Amino acid sequence: MKANRIDFFFLTGNVKSILKRKKTDGFTNGVRDQSKIRPKLTETVKRKLSLGARILQVGGLEKIFKRLFRVSEGEKLFKMYQCYLSTTAGPIAGLLFISSKKMAFCSERSIKVDSPQGDIIRVHYKVSIPLCKIDRVNQSQNTKKPSQKYLEVVTVDGFDFWFMGFLSYQKAFNCLEKALSLSFEDNKEQ
Repeated sequence: MKANRIDFFFLTGNVKSILKRKKTDGFTNGVRDQSKIRPKLTETVKRKLSLGARILQVGGLEKIFKRLFRVSEGEKLFKMYQCYLSTTAGPIAGLLFISSKKMAFCSERSIKVDSPQGDIIRVHYKVSIPLCKIDRVNQSQNTKKPSQKYLEVVTVDGFDFWFMGFLSYQKAFNCLEKALSLSFEDNKEQ
């Protein structure tokens, strides 16, 4: 039934109606205070330089994206943003990729998980959400600290993902809005 609701939003021609703004009173879903995760200026500069060096080593953002995620024919990467993904274990620093077909997150560092054989292995935490499976995107901010902004992405099957700590929050939201708009137009033509 939720798919019909998305169709209704799209049939009205008002793509922005699925992109809503809301305020929260402190973001109580187990997320730490963003000021604790927001890096200091020197840390930010170091992260940016380190990321830039890794991007150059691999050969560009497009190659990193293709290495990390399955990329379909004709899929175009729009932008990549450094941010945090909220998890039950706490925020995880990583890269958010926005393409013409999906939004995808990959942690900067690997995490330890148990393998089926009982060994502990290290893997990168990844999330990939096809744009056609996004029900809505909500912009949120901490009412006590308005500079702390969050993006909540809700899928058609009811899962929600919280992204925070963007260096360029508004640019990331605008890019996602554009990607959803273009995805809608592509699906409408087919």
